[in-house]
Amino acid sequence: MRRPPGAARPPPAPRQRRRAMGQRASPRSSTGAGQKTLPNLFLLLFFLGPLNCFASYSRATELFYSINEGLPAGVLIGNLVQDLQLQRVVEEEAAAKGKEQLPQPLGNTLLSFCLASQGLGSLYVNLDNRTGELSTSAQEIDREALCTESNVGSSVVASSSSSPVLSSESCLLLLDVLVLPQEYFRLVKVKLAIHDINDNAPCFPTPQIHLFVPENSPINTRLAIEHPAVDPDMGTNGVQTYHLQDDYGVFTLDVEENENGERTPYLIVMGALDREVRDQYVTLIRAEDGGVPPLVGSATLTIGISDINDNCPQFNETQLNITVFGNSSIGLRIATVHATDVDQGVNAKITYSYSQKVPQSSRVLFRLDESTGTVTLSKRISGDTPRLHRLSILANGPGCIPAVIAVVVSIIKVMLRPPEVIPRFIANEANGVVYLRELEPVNTPIAFFTIKDPDEKYKVDCYLEGNGPFRLSPYKPYHNEYLLETTKLLDFETQRHYEISVVAWNSEGFHITKILKVHILDDNDNSPVFSHSLIELSVEENNVPNAFLTKLHATDADSGERGQIFYFLGPEAPSYFSLDKVTGVLTVSTQLDREEREKYRYTVRAVDCGMPPRESIATVTIAVLDKNDNSPRFINKDFSFFVPENFPGFGEIGVISVTDADIGQNGWVALSVVNSSDIFVIDTGKGVLRAKVSLDREQQSSYTLWVEAVDGGDPPLSSTAKITILLLDINDNPPLVLFPQSNMSYLLVLPSTLPGSPITEVYAVDNDTGMNAVIAYSIIGRRGPRPDSFKIDAKTGNITLEESLMQNDYGLYRLLVKVSDHGYPEPLHSTVMVNLFVNDTVSNESYIESLLRKEPDISVEEKEPQISIEPTHTKVEPTSCMPTLVALSVISLGSITVLTGMGIYICLRKGRKYHRGDENLEVQIPLNGGLHLHMLEKKPVEISNI
Repeated sequence: MRRPPGAARPPPAPRQRRRAMGQRASPRSSTGAGQKTLPNLFLLLFFLGPLNCFASYSRATELFYSINEGLPAGVLIGNLVQDLQLQRVVEEEAAAKGKEQLPQPLGNTLLSFCLASQGLGSLYVNLDNRTGELSTSAQEIDREALCTESNVGSSVVASSSSSPVLSSESCLLLLDVLVLPQEYFRLVKVKLAIHDINDNAPCFPTPQIHLFVPENSPINTRLAIEHPAVDPDMGTNGVQTYHLQDDYGVFTLDVEENENGERTPYLIVMGALDREVRDQYVTLIRAEDGGVPPLVGSATLTIGISDINDNCPQFNETQLNITVFGNSSIGLRIATVHATDVDQGVNAKITYSYSQKVPQSSRVLFRLDESTGTVTLSKRISGDTPRLHRLSILANGPGCIPAVIAVVVSIIKVMLRPPEVIPRFIANEANGVVYLRELEPVNTPIAFFTIKDPDEKYKVDCYLEGNGPFRLSPYKPYHNEYLLETTKLLDFETQRHYEISVVAWNSEGFHITKILKVHILDDNDNSPVFSHSLIELSVEENNVPNAFLTKLHATDADSGERGQIFYFLGPEAPSYFSLDKVTGVLTVSTQLDREEREKYRYTVRAVDCGMPPRESIATVTIAVLDKNDNSPRFINKDFSFFVPENFPGFGEIGVISVTDADIGQNGWVALSVVNSSDIFVIDTGKGVLRAKVSLDREQQSSYTLWVEAVDGGDPPLSSTAKITILLLDINDNPPLVLFPQSNMSYLLVLPSTLPGSPITEVYAVDNDTGMNAVIAYSIIGRRGPRPDSFKIDAKTGNITLEESLMQNDYGLYRLLVKVSDHGYPEPLHSTVMVNLFVNDTVSNESYIESLLRKEPDISVEEKEPQISIEPTHTKVEPTSCMPTLVALSVISLGSITVLTGMGIYICLRKGRKYHRGDENLEVQIPLNGGLHLHMLEKKPVEISNI
C-alpha cells in the first residue's frame, strides 16, 4: 500500500487476516489538508446517506484496492482505519484541542463505518461498522458476470484510465463509505478493481466446424476458420493459440491477431490434395488459453475437398462386336456404351455422340441416345441394307478431349423357309424338359434330332450350344440324324439344371435354334458328413443334471428325405449321455466326477433317410475338467514321530503324507503348522517336518502340533491332522548331586555311633529317563584314620558306619563318592566329596576348615557300582540237608537278635550317661535325603551349598 508522502506508518491491525491479491493505492484527498469544509456539500451527503450517518464538515477521501475474482467469503480487502491513517488524524485533532491521549485504538469505540448506499457493491463486500475492515462476502465475485456491458454504471465500470494501476481489462466496483461520528466525518470513495483469473476454458460457438478446400489449392493456401473460440477471460487468460489434433501431413494452423486483439485461426495447406484419392479429413481443433495451467476447448473440424474438373471420361473397352438378324424389330437394343469420369457433379457429366466418320445411312439405321449411350434399331432392315456397320461413338465431358469406342454391327439376313429340327426323346421328357438321374452312366442317350431343309437345296449343319456334359453327334448310317447323349457322370449336388441349344445352319447363313432344358434328379449318393470327425469337448465336473454339452452338426448334399439326418450314440457311450436324434443336441443327465473318470470317448452316427440309408461316424471325446471339490486328505489323522533329543536343527523329523484327488492348481497342497510354528516348519513340496532348533527332552518331552493342508483352489479347501512328536531320551545329562551341596561341608560323627547306623546320604537326580536316569553310588576314594569304616549303598546313596569307632579313629574322613547313571552307550557321572569329622564335639572349627581347604590326597579306586535293576531269581536245588540248614538259620537269627538287642541297650545307657552333662551343648541331626544337618546351638557346623 502506497501512503502519502510524510505519512507515518499506522499501527498494526489487532488481528491478522488474509489479504486479497493486489495493493491498495494511495488515499487521495479531494480538498487538501488545509481546505475548509463546504456546508452545502455536506448537507447533500447528509440526505443521500443513511439517516444514522451524520456529518458536520466535508472531508472526502479516495481509496483504491485490487482483488482477484472468485475469492471465498471473509478475505480481507483493506482496513479503512489503517489505510486512511485515522488513528494519527484523531490523535492530532485531540492534541490540538488539548485532549488527553486516546485510551484505546480507533475502530473499537470512537468511529463507526457504513456504506452510503446498499447498491450492487454491498452484495460482494462486508464492512465492519466498528473496525473499518472491508472483506469479501458470501456472494462470490465473478468478473465475467459483473463486468458486462449491462452492468456498467455508477456501481461498476469496465475500466478507468485515471488510476495508474488500471488497464483496459480492469473491472471496478465503486463503494461510498461514511465515517462517523460527526466530528470525524468523512466520505470515502472506494474503488475495488476486480482482476481476472483463468476460470473459463475456451469454447467454440459450434461443436462441428465445416471447411471446404478446392483440390487444386496450392501449397500455403490460407483459409480462415469462421468460428473461432471465445473465452470470457481477459488478457493472457483468453484464447492464445490453436492446434490440430491430426494434421494428416497436409495441413497446419496459423493465428492472426487484428488491431482489436481478436485472434482468428487460419488453415494452411501444406501438401497436395486430390479429391479422387480422399475427399474429406476429420480432426479436432483445440483452442488453448494462456492461463497457468492452461485450459483447452475443442471442436470437430471437417475439411471437405471440393472437386475440380481434372479428369476426363474414359471407356473400359475400345470396340464392341454385335450381331443383328435381318428380321429384327424396330426398337431392338443393339448395344450400350458406358464411359466413366471420377469427378463429381457437373464435372462428371458425360454426353455421347457419333463421330463425323459415321455415315448418314448408319446414323439413320441406328439411333444413339446421347444421355445413356444406348444404340437401338430405328429402321427396318431391308434386302439392300449393308451387312456391316462401324459406329464410332464419342464420350464428351466439359473441357475434355472425347473418348472413342467402336461398335461393329454385323447384319445376318433371314431366309423365308428355315430348316426344321424334329426331336425324338429317349429320356423322360415333359413340356420340353428332360429329366435325368444323377447316377445314369456315361453315354446315356437323351434324344434323336432329325434336321430337314424345306427347300432341299441347301446344305444344313447342326451343332450344340451351351455348357454341360452333353454331346450332339451324327448318327450313322442315317443322313441328317443326330444323337444327343451324356459325356460324363451327372452330379445333382454340383449342378441341377442345364440349358442347351440345338442350332441348325444352312449354307445361306440362315439358322434355327431348338432350346432344351435338362433337370438332374437326385439320388442318395452322399453320406452325411460331420463338420469335424473328432469332436473334442470339455465340461467341468459337478455339472448340473441334463447339462448341454454340444450340438452335433452334419451335412448331406442330397436333397429331400435323402438329405434328412438323424443322430445316434454309439454302443460304447455310457447310458447317462443323451443325444437328440433330430437336433443333434448332446447332454449328460448326471453329474460327472473327474476323480471317478477323467475322460470319455465314444462314437456318434449321422444317418440319412435315403434308401438304402447312408451314415458316417464321428468320435466324441469329453474331458472332465477339475473343480476344487476335494479337500486335502492326510493318510493318517494322527501322526506320531519318535525323535531322539538333541536332534540337529532342520533335520528331517518325519514325512507328512497328504493327497488331494483334484489336479492342477486345485490339487496343489500347502502344509503349515497351525501352532508352535516358531519351532517347527514343513517343507511344502516334500511334506518333511523339521524343527528349527535342536530339541531337548529335559525342557519338553513331547510336542503336539496341528498341521493344516490347504489346496490351491478358489475358494481353497483345507483339512487338519494331529502330529505328536515324542522325544527319546539320550544320556546327555550327568547325575546332579543335590546333597551334599558342597565339597567343603562336613558332618560331625559321634564315636558312640553304633555300627550299621546311617550317617548321611548322597542325594542326586538325573534329568534323563529310563536307564539313563538309573543312578548308582560308589566310594571311589577314601582318606582318614580308618577309611574303610564307612560304606555307601549303591542304590540309595545312604552312608552307614561299618565298624565301631575307637579312640584312634577320631579325625577327619574324606570320602570321594562317584554318582554314575546307567546311560547307553556311555554312562555319565559326577563326583562329590563327603567329609565326616569323627569326634565328640567340634572344638576348633577353623582347624577343620583348614583341613578341608587342603587338596585331599586320595587314590581313586576304579570300581563300578553294582545295582540290580531287575530282581535276580536263583534256582535252589532241593537237597537232603535243607531241614538242617533251616534249623541252623533260625537258631542263628535268634542269637543275632538277642545280641543286637543287648548291644543297643548297653549303648543307649552309656550314651545317656556320657551325654547327660552335655545334652544342652549340641543337637544331632542326621544327614539324609531330607537334607538334615548337625547344627550346634552355640557354634553350628558350617555346611555350605545347602
